[in-house]
Amino acid sequence: MNTGSSARPTRGHPLRVAAAALALLAPPSMAPAQGAATPAALPPELVTVRAGLEKYQDPIVAVHDGYLSTVACVEFPQGMSEGTMKYVAGGMGVHFLNLNFVGPSLDPAKPQVLIYEPDGDKLKLVAAEWFMPAAVAGATPPSIFGKPLEGPMEGHEPIMPPEFHHYDLHVWLWKSNPAGVYSPTNPAVKCPQGGYSHAGAAPKMVGHEEHK
Repeated sequence: MNTGSSARPTRGHPLRVAAAALALLAPPSMAPAQGAATPAALPPELVTVRAGLEKYQDPIVAVHDGYLSTVACVEFPQGMSEGTMKYVAGGMGVHFLNLNFVGPSLDPAKPQVLIYEPDGDKLKLVAAEWFMPAAVAGATPPSIFGKPLEGPMEGHEPIMPPEFHHYDLHVWLWKSNPAGVYSPTNPAVKCPQGGYSHAGAAPKMVGHEEHK
């Protein structure tokens, strides 16, 4: 008997059906974390750099490879803009410095600094920093990833003396930064109250007209 109103079963390509089923069954944890920097949001060169540094999600591995903690969690709540250098109000975190990589050349695979954000009793890797002392840089500002390092600037207190003039470039490979991937500070980074946290003024540029 022909009922006229019976619906015929819908058929689709087996791969499309399987993909739809997986999408329904996927747990929420499979989605990218809210606000997290993902490889898709970075240029291909930085995606490669980030992948090569993933092992340093564990700060003990970083220490094993020569990165030593400067202990203090640094933030700049007032921000500052001077010359070509702009520090938005925000934090940096805890710097791990590898003195073996400090010199007159820069390697994308060997940042001089890894930066961690305190998260409870853990340290989360959020950025890498390419760093060069002004004394070894010469007359031309160093560059990497097609971008000149910022500076020369005074040292960041309290983790280095102001007299330690240098260039640096922060790259937020793991934590999204509303101020931009290459911003020195990140408004989303917060240091815990008390302890070894330090909130201070941003470093001044060396030789800037305001300081002459």
